[in-house]
Amino acid sequence: MELADRLRHLLGPGFSRPGLGAVARVGQADCCGWRLEKLRFEGRDGEQVSASFLHPPDGHPPVPAVIYAHAHGNRYHMGCEELSEGRPALQGPYAPDLVRLGIAALCIEMPCFGARQQPGESARAKAALWRGETLWGQMLAEQIAGVDFLAAHPAIRPDGIGTLGFSMGSTLAFWLAALDSRVRACAAQCSLADLETLIGKGAHDGHGIYMTVPGVLPVARTGQIAGLIAPRALHVSVGLQDWSTPKAAFDVARQDLEVAFAKGGQLSLHVEPDTGHEETPAMRRAVLAFLSSELAG
Repeated sequence: MELADRLRHLLGPGFSRPGLGAVARVGQADCCGWRLEKLRFEGRDGEQVSASFLHPPDGHPPVPAVIYAHAHGNRYHMGCEELSEGRPALQGPYAPDLVRLGIAALCIEMPCFGARQQPGESARAKAALWRGETLWGQMLAEQIAGVDFLAAHPAIRPDGIGTLGFSMGSTLAFWLAALDSRVRACAAQCSLADLETLIGKGAHDGHGIYMTVPGVLPVARTGQIAGLIAPRALHVSVGLQDWSTPKAAFDVARQDLEVAFAKGGQLSLHVEPDTGHEETPAMRRAVLAFLSSELAG
């Protein structure tokens, strides 16, 4: 069995089910001359799932787009509005920068965030694990449904879809790109480290239970998962004072990435020795340059 198929199996049977159903537009605002739509998808078990969709006005030629995966940070009240409002760990919202690059974006509110705060993360994850499922698998299935939405939308170029995220959003971004070959490029910030090494350092408990995938460590290291993106394009930004990317754990992941991309593809790394779990101005510039080159160029 191929590695990607083994990972899909570990995510649980529900991962292969449609993550989202019908969608309706429930609001709209202007964002730097583009449209910022508020969408509502039909989720599993009737749950309503909000999303922010940034795209050009009618009559504009189709543009590339990213799945923008929002972060965690224990800020459960924050969800899809991160795209347009940002969060303290970021240099500011990404929406204006993406408009300047000519790149659309879809940000889907994750389970246990925003309007989906209840049930909470612990309750959702435990219920899923007891059923032989994973909350991580549900999150990824919903993001794949987001790729379906973008690929079918007339404003979007289906051959120009990428993923972008910080922290939890980073991990979602590279897992999604690894498992969905329609993703052309991935920009992952402040969360790419070897999990076995994190366990050895006692740093793994900083991650939420949402990311628990039973049996994943004997199957693949983090860098091997992200390495499935090759021969497409991957950008990684990390700070080595970040609890989630200490040097020893990042070095293992980096070695695995370099092996994977030695066979082809574009691997871009931005490493800051003195930075913690936050986006710096240099990281933002590196991400935007990567997206401009790989999607907008």
